[in-house]
Amino acid sequence: MNLQDIPRVKTITKEDFIVKYFKPQKPVVIERFIEAWPAYSKWSLEYMKQVAGHKTVPLYDDRPVNHKDGFNEPHAKMQMADYIDLLKAEPTKYRIFLWNVLKEVPELQRDFSFPDFGLRLMKGLPMLFFGGENSSTFMHYDIDLANIFHFHFEGKKEIILFPQSENKYLYKVPHALITHESIDFSNPDLDQWPALKNAKGYKTQLQHGEVLYMPEGYWHYMKYVTPGFSMSLRAIARNPKNLGTAFYNVLVMRYYDQFMRKLKGQEWIDWKNERAVIRTNKLVG
Repeated sequence: MNLQDIPRVKTITKEDFIVKYFKPQKPVVIERFIEAWPAYSKWSLEYMKQVAGHKTVPLYDDRPVNHKDGFNEPHAKMQMADYIDLLKAEPTKYRIFLWNVLKEVPELQRDFSFPDFGLRLMKGLPMLFFGGENSSTFMHYDIDLANIFHFHFEGKKEIILFPQSENKYLYKVPHALITHESIDFSNPDLDQWPALKNAKGYKTQLQHGEVLYMPEGYWHYMKYVTPGFSMSLRAIARNPKNLGTAFYNVLVMRYYDQFMRKLKGQEWIDWKNERAVIRTNKLVG
């Protein structure tokens, strides 16, 4: 695929961030922005086990979408202590997705602050994400097309991004927020998915303490090279088109998709995947 490295800076001022990255909607990795946070030195898998080990957490894997699945419905549940032991013991596909720090472990709020990037961050929604070695997400974008600041802790994480302008090449599934789930974006078969040759995106690998800015609506694929976890802070989309799409996704699209799953069952899921291939391959003839 046509992927360029995401630009990197050691640190950045609010003014430079707005001018160089937010306004042009370009991603950036900030390498040394959070070293003053207690979380920078404290947060590890072992620390999370100490402060949240008694919590029951929702787990997700990379199984194909099923018509019986609810929106963001977990595939399993486990106590955090047991989950972290599993991460350390062996590779696992299980990931924690959208785990609210403030709601579940309020004391973790003392370990970080909400940075001033010139955007109003949603302070009630700091979310944690955990994954085991070689676990990965589908290529997807967030339902609200928010600006996302992704702070990584422990281990290494491979990330691939695409802007919304590349939708036509990504085998986007209709009435959904994902690309065709059979694509392995870490090693795609370009004979099977030829349109991907035309998609222009970005790549990087995050390590402990680094921050990735993902602009509004960016597609993102994330693969844990080693066990680790990240925290995302988000700011509402500013672009009117993106904001309109966000409202449509939240208020219309997801409910229509749920209705069609109940009405058509697996036939609906299979039709969507088929349409993703037919519609995209028309572009490459």
